[in-house]
Amino acid sequence: MQEVIQLQDQYYILSTSSLADDRTSVLKQDQTFALFDRHGDIQPLRFGDQGIYHDGTRYLSRMELRLGQQRPLLLSSRVVDDNRCLAVDLTNPDIVVAGRLMIPRGTLHIFRTKFLLPGRCYERIRISNYGTVGIQTIMSFQLAGDFADIFEVRGTKRARRGQSYPAESKDGALLLSYEGLDGRRRTTRIDSENDGARVGTGEMEFDVKLDAKEEATFTICVSCLEGSQNGLTPSYEEGVAIAEQARAGVRAGSCSVRTSNARFNGWLNRSIADLHTMITRTEHGLYPFAGVPWFSTVFGRDGIITALEFLWINPDVAKGVLSYLAAYQAKENVPERDEEPGKILHETRKGEMASLREIPFGLYYGSVDSTPLFVVLACEYFRRTGDIDYLRGLWPSIEAALEWVDRYGDRDGDGFLEYGRRTANGLANQGWKDSNDSVFHSNGELARGTIALCEVQGYAYQAKALASSLAAALGRAERAEQLAEEAARLKKRFNEVYWAEEIGTFALALDGEKKACRVRTSNAGHALFSEIAAPDNIPKLVRSLFSDDSYSGWGVRTVSSLERLYNPMSYHNGSIWPHDNAMIAAGLARHGYTAEAVRILTGLFDASGFLDTQRLPELFCGFQRRRGRGPTLYPVACSPQAW
Repeated sequence: MQEVIQLQDQYYILSTSSLADDRTSVLKQDQTFALFDRHGDIQPLRFGDQGIYHDGTRYLSRMELRLGQQRPLLLSSRVVDDNRCLAVDLTNPDIVVAGRLMIPRGTLHIFRTKFLLPGRCYERIRISNYGTVGIQTIMSFQLAGDFADIFEVRGTKRARRGQSYPAESKDGALLLSYEGLDGRRRTTRIDSENDGARVGTGEMEFDVKLDAKEEATFTICVSCLEGSQNGLTPSYEEGVAIAEQARAGVRAGSCSVRTSNARFNGWLNRSIADLHTMITRTEHGLYPFAGVPWFSTVFGRDGIITALEFLWINPDVAKGVLSYLAAYQAKENVPERDEEPGKILHETRKGEMASLREIPFGLYYGSVDSTPLFVVLACEYFRRTGDIDYLRGLWPSIEAALEWVDRYGDRDGDGFLEYGRRTANGLANQGWKDSNDSVFHSNGELARGTIALCEVQGYAYQAKALASSLAAALGRAERAEQLAEEAARLKKRFNEVYWAEEIGTFALALDGEKKACRVRTSNAGHALFSEIAAPDNIPKLVRSLFSDDSYSGWGVRTVSSLERLYNPMSYHNGSIWPHDNAMIAAGLARHGYTAEAVRILTGLFDASGFLDTQRLPELFCGFQRRRGRGPTLYPVACSPQAW
């Protein structure tokens, strides 16, 4: 019986099939990442997320290993602790030929290892015969590339696509090609170091002939090529050395942390390994990409916050983020990109749809907080390193960012930083909670017009207060005094306007009519991180954050369970985000609430114990903690992720 039945673009899988296990394993190296099933295969379920991706395009959408025309049986599968490679142990089912049992189940051990280089995926398959007699069979790979843009994989429908070409064999390699509507030819090349590989239409076969207790090794490499690219493929062993050198380069500037608690060490090691995986080498230095699979690219806000969190471990990451964002700082006024002079990048995308501007995110500036946070990171980098020469060179970019805050960020001259998209294709909400329904009033009505988020005022205050100290260090005394005065005025007015005594916390935002969104959210906790909260308001704010409606036992919810739009399964209206909680915890500690900070971090640590390899995802659901049960997972959260 078939395991998969396809009806048009819908796929149906037998519940007893191994394909029903939808858990995936993730690898990433710079601009390339891959998602495999637990067998190490890529299942060709249309616009499922498995595949090998490079520069925003899925170059390989099918890679199925068969032994004797059957799928091997899974023994174990894991990405090794430092994310270096995927290791999969398999064995054979009964292999029957013409009604005769040729290889009994469990005779062969198949060990697959996979790792990535930029634009390449290597695999080695070692087959060991533990039987008492020799065996002979065929190992095959079924291969295909749909060249889907990452936004197609996410669900965006396109009116037209480019031209796919029939698979072809050339010089012992299998070539899959596609010419996009952007005029670019993308090719997937699959080749092997083994002599005797047979290449057919979408298939590669190897003869397997083993005496008793004998083993054989096979290697293949998948290369993602564009245009006339056709460089030599390093051997598997050369690839291993190149990958190790790249990992060492990323790790070089980081310190290590050890404690007396082995489980806590495991959590730290997992987190640092994931962050090293997300860090990508750019022409401007190291940059942490946001998350796999949907956000494996540069994001301004995510990169800045990650660099702030990692600053004490490795300040080189902060320097790379600052240098990259300064290089792409807006110079023009371009409404279709929400771009204004001095503004810091929100995200950048590669791929066919970005090239054709079917999506606005090729180079997109639609975030209200990246710009003040850029200034915050620059100042914190100076406090961490004392690198005055670098900051002196960066100062024009800092000034341009501060100019944007005052000139373009404050749209109506009321002293607060607000946003409103200038393109219909842009993001409706441009804070870190950028879902369409993430800013609302207590009656559930969505906020309209330009929006002034509470946490963003804190970032603006923090940017000016810290930039004042930096200006003084650079010998700019007059500018330092001006920035200090502006910061003090903003702090005073913020506490007067945003504090909502009836709910004991800061209002989420002001809408376009300057009406406060009086709802309890985690956004208010960032006022502790930025230190914009007035001393009299802090105790009440802390109580609000730890009330039963806000604190779930795992962390602070994005939205209180008392609010009209609360939904613990939503992306931003009741879920729990580790980075959000980390910033709140840092703010609590800054104000002397160390026990409360430890409570938040303990909740996250406890949650990690219920998760595969102790890896905290981008977010999880906001249900109340229950004895003996872990947090409820959010199904499409990025994992691994940076912040």
